[in-house]
Formats: sequence, structure tokens, C-alpha cells
Amino acid sequence: MRALETTVSLPFDQAEAAVREALGRHGFGVLTEIDVAATLKAKIDVDRPPLKILGACNPGFAHRALEIEPAASLLLPCNVVLEPAGEGSTHVRAVDPRALMEGEGTAELAAEAAGLLQAALDELPTT
Repeated sequence: MRALETTVSLPFDQAEAAVREALGRHGFGVLTEIDVAATLKAKIDVDRPPLKILGACNPGFAHRALEIEPAASLLLPCNVVLEPAGEGSTHVRAVDPRALMEGEGTAELAAEAAGLLQAALDELPTT
């Protein structure tokens, strides 16, 4: 799967806060949060390094996508994933909407959303 990605020069918790702030500046709110490591530990007693999935949504884009194609609801919200990258840094990946919405009616919208997600990632301090 194509992703927009960067490595942030911040430890995991600080990177998460910075990602949330950057997304907010570009019109995305975080609707869902999945702590994969905690869930796997609680459900099947598996230890793994931190992995968090933030479900980011830009209401304007979501509305437009649903107006064009109601099945776009299957793709909402956009996942933004954080994982430690070693030495106090964090790897951040966001789903590339262009890889998910390639139809005639949604391609332009997907490109706009990808541009804003990339702009948010570009604001983060990188290694």
C-alpha cells in the first residue's frame, strides 16, 4: 500500500502530540485511536513495541467524498500510524488517499486530501 511517511526526531509520545497538532492545523481531527500494543497485550497476551493508529478525518473532505461516492465511507477515517524508529525517533505513516480513491469522481479529491496530509507530515521535525 502506498503511504505518505516520515521519521520524526521526537520520542513516541512527543511525536504523537506533534502529529495531532499538525493534522489539526490542516483541518484533520482525530476521531479514533487504537493502541495496537495495548490491545494485543490485553487480548492475547502478546508483547510488542508501541504501535498506535490514529483515525484522522477532515470533515470537508469526508462530506465531499460521500457526496461523490457513498461507499467512500469504507475508507474513513484516514489512518495515521506511529511506531518507534529507534534512538528517540518515531516513524509516521499516513494512508495515501490517492491509492484508495482512484475513480474519476474521487481522484481530484484524493489528491487534495493527500496534499494536506503531506503538508502536515512536512511540518514535523525530521531526522
